[in-house]
Amino acid sequence: MTPLALARRLVGRLRGTPPRPGGLRGVGHDWEREAERALVAARYRILERNFRTKRGEIDLIAEDGDVLCFVEVKGRLTRTYGSPAESVTLEKQRRIRRAAEFYLLQSGGGNRTCRFDVVSIDARSGDPEGRVTIFRNAFDVPPPPRRA
Repeated sequence: MTPLALARRLVGRLRGTPPRPGGLRGVGHDWEREAERALVAARYRILERNFRTKRGEIDLIAEDGDVLCFVEVKGRLTRTYGSPAESVTLEKQRRIRRAAEFYLLQSGGGNRTCRFDVVSIDARSGDPEGRVTIFRNAFDVPPPPRRA
């Protein structure tokens, strides 16, 4: 670690801000913070960030009124492989569902109305208004995978 990187890390700890990961993980971290700002502006209330289990991970858990929302944040630097929202595959949806089931069991919120939202961030968009899109109820609970 370079002296400059060490100094930045120490200053960040003194300020109480968590260190930002480098590379694409750092970009993803920035996108999650940008998505969180957009959700708060849309009157969501953030409950959890980066909820992780052995079964999967949920970027943000929030409330939109009385509805509990499990939010996946996806960003793209280019459109070579499609839009960010298109990258939430069926398998990713299953992992989010499994993590959501665990969250509901852990939190005792089994009777709540829930939905799965996706926040899409188009990093190549020059327009700040068109950069972040919130897709409410982006997907239904995916079916479990087939067993052969």
